[in-house]
Amino acid sequence: MIELVNVEKTYHTSSGDIHALKRTSLTINQGEIFGIIGLSGAGKSTLIRCINMLEVPTAGQVFVDGEELTAMTETQLRKARQNIGMIFQHFNLLASRTVFDNIAFPLEIQGLGKDEIKKRVEPLLELVQLQDRADHYPSQLSGGQKQRVGIARALASNPKVLLCDEATSALDPQTTKSILNLLRDINQRLNLTIVMITHQMEVVKEICDRVAVIENGSIIEEGNMVDVFTNPQNQTTKEFVKSVDKNTLPESLKSTPVSREYFEGANLAVRLSFFSGNADKPIVSGMIKRFGVDANIISGNTDQLKDRIYGNLLIVIEGPQKALEDSLDYLNSQNLQVEVIGYVK
Repeated sequence: MIELVNVEKTYHTSSGDIHALKRTSLTINQGEIFGIIGLSGAGKSTLIRCINMLEVPTAGQVFVDGEELTAMTETQLRKARQNIGMIFQHFNLLASRTVFDNIAFPLEIQGLGKDEIKKRVEPLLELVQLQDRADHYPSQLSGGQKQRVGIARALASNPKVLLCDEATSALDPQTTKSILNLLRDINQRLNLTIVMITHQMEVVKEICDRVAVIENGSIIEEGNMVDVFTNPQNQTTKEFVKSVDKNTLPESLKSTPVSREYFEGANLAVRLSFFSGNADKPIVSGMIKRFGVDANIISGNTDQLKDRIYGNLLIVIEGPQKALEDSLDYLNSQNLQVEVIGYVK
């Protein structure tokens, strides 16, 4: 659906060139929700604006729905952009127009008649649950309602792609969740391809199918959201995951000396990560019975990665060295993600 091939963007300034994007290649599939996460200044907003050519790449090619936008004339590009909706962090609504008229605005620009506009706008009001706000003005709306208007306006032209540039950053957590639920519903109902630009890992794990991490204008990690979240490879990605990971080491264990090698009388601290499919298996109790060890549960929690339950369990295994080694081999054979914290007193 969306393909970026060696896209570069360089800004020429009086103080020198700024390389906002560096030979970036990316493929986003039809109907998926794709997250692009990065810190401020990483290049994520430049990337999303290159997708709809609000920023013209310095080099490379941009394809949307099989058409190369980078090869189009301005007239062709204006028509192609009707297939790409966009919503923003700060809503960008017209203060002097009602909710209905804000949603109708792009249709008026396209030259549609009043009857056709009404036929398009009314179902959108229902979709974003603002039927009773059609005659209200932006000043009479909450932040979440304003973003719903922005979403409806972006959908007015029946686009195939919806670009979301920090669409929930200005909203409180509860409103953010309702907007993400709405976007998920729209994605499923309309088979709409959604690209989410964000610096919030919470947003990524709530809604995205796949994710790319951008840093200093380059994609440093990309993959299935669950894989990236549960097994991050890059240090920046690990920091993003840590920001929402509730399973940090307790202070009692942080203050305990940890060794990578066994020493006399040591116990083994491990973190087990699992999904709902193996959460009901008696793996720890089976280990205890099989190898004659004891296991102390230090902490545990469950979380949700989109529609999958994900759990963590931090345990300390007590027993002789051979029993600890056998227990670790057993855990590694049980379709779990096993992280060895180390040997502790």
